[in-house]
Amino acid sequence: MSPIRSHFRPDWNAIEHVLLDMDGTILDLAFDNYFWMELVPQRYALARGLSLPAALAELEPQFRAIEHTLPWYCTDHWSRVTGLNLRQLKEEVRERVAFIGGSLAFLEAIKASGRPLLLCTNAHRDSWEVKLDQVGLRPMFDAIVSSHDYGAPKEDPRFWEALQKQYPFERKRALFADDSLPVLRAARDYGVGHIVAMRRPDSTRPAREITEFDSSDGLGFLLPL
Repeated sequence: MSPIRSHFRPDWNAIEHVLLDMDGTILDLAFDNYFWMELVPQRYALARGLSLPAALAELEPQFRAIEHTLPWYCTDHWSRVTGLNLRQLKEEVRERVAFIGGSLAFLEAIKASGRPLLLCTNAHRDSWEVKLDQVGLRPMFDAIVSSHDYGAPKEDPRFWEALQKQYPFERKRALFADDSLPVLRAARDYGVGHIVAMRRPDSTRPAREITEFDSSDGLGFLLPL
């Protein structure tokens, strides 16, 4: 087995397809951490006449109870739970959406190389549409795949089976980058050959130490091709 490498540089001669996560890989996870940990509890507290600590006490157990399942990523689900229009709320703060870790330069390089480029996200359509339209990224991808299209999150092998069926790729010659360790484990178990963990998904927080996978502080560090 090859040693695990921090600030990993891929062997681009061995890579034909590039599969990328969105939040924490291409886009700064600071948006989502602000949205779910600050804005949603604030608006929920205001709507229910609660203090912020009381609102958090109600919401946090519900968040944790379904972590890494499809409903956890579903804005429709959380709109029903909170009584808030979460797509509208995302629209209100869409200016906070930002690239991270040199990701735009990386996307441009992949596109110029002619390699198929797929966005593979757990984000609900209400979320990825707002974000990609804000930064003008939709045309960059050959396909945009949400786990909600397949009825299974990326943590579930059924996602990878459905992805392979719709967009066939040679597993051993595909690169997949994500910030979620459970998702990366599922990709590894499916046989994806080149896996990269994002060490710094949120620009406002320090880089994480990752020992289970090859890792990088950002997609830009995987260049040059």
